[in-house]
Amino acid sequence: MASTYTLTYTETDIEIVTRRFRADLLMIAQSSRALTEEEANNYAHDVEVLAKEGALSFVDLTLLSGTKEVEAARYTVDDSGGILSMSRPGVMWPKVDKPIFRVVVRYTSSYDAAAKQKLRNKLRIQWVATNADIEHHSLTLVGTRDYSSNGWAMQRQDYRAS
Repeated sequence: MASTYTLTYTETDIEIVTRRFRADLLMIAQSSRALTEEEANNYAHDVEVLAKEGALSFVDLTLLSGTKEVEAARYTVDDSGGILSMSRPGVMWPKVDKPIFRVVVRYTSSYDAAAKQKLRNKLRIQWVATNADIEHHSLTLVGTRDYSSNGWAMQRQDYRAS
């Protein structure tokens, strides 16, 4: 006897998960003071728009003090139907001297010229190409947290200076 199990997701599932991302981003903004609440909401808005379009592979957040990485978090999209648990949002980052907050998104291959044109007026951030090193070699992986709804999820990996 064989059985199949299929998970599907809707835009509502993406909204549920990206609300957790938004909550994290707002907590980071409030605790680190490295970005404003308005900036955090704009980034979260764009992440949700890209996710709904199927154009988001991951989002990488980094807090730097000058040129030195202090904290980072990577949110990797899993839309393959894998089962991840639903964690509560929560993350507090320190206040640092000369704070710089970096947000890098990696697009999926479906984010082609037509998709860019379609989303052009929906995005709030003027995204530009970057060659920033986002491998966080100077930081240590300190934990993970999963946000999921049905078959759509983001896994957060947290990095911190040793």
